[in-house]
Amino acid sequence: GNIYWTDHGFNLIEVARLNGSFRYVIISQGLDQPRSIAVHPEKGYLFWTEWGQTPCIGKAHLDGSEKVVLVSLGIAWPNGISIDYEENKLYWCDARTDKIERIDLDSGGNREIVLSGSNVDMFSVAVFGAYIYWSDR
Repeated sequence: GNIYWTDHGFNLIEVARLNGSFRYVIISQGLDQPRSIAVHPEKGYLFWTEWGQTPCIGKAHLDGSEKVVLVSLGIAWPNGISIDYEENKLYWCDARTDKIERIDLDSGGNREIVLSGSNVDMFSVAVFGAYIYWSDR
């Protein structure tokens, strides 16, 4: 198994074996302030949230190839990100818009608001079965 993480100080996404060996950078170009990541090993996808000059939700293969932006409009401070493996949906929460939204995992289409609040400051989101869990700072 592998573990993936973002390095805010160097604006990188890295991977290593669970024991820490074979560490390497998979994405280093075009990242400003990566926040959270989610991995779909079966489909071979990596997703991340980006807080930088151009906030977005990104997607790439697990080796960092074929990097694309799935969402770049109507997004400000995307924090947590989570995959619904059963429904093939990607969820994220935005600390500035106070929303949890979702899109289709493969295409990035069918964007919809799942939850909208005020003064919630959403920090992380998780999806399990029919439930959505979130934390707020």
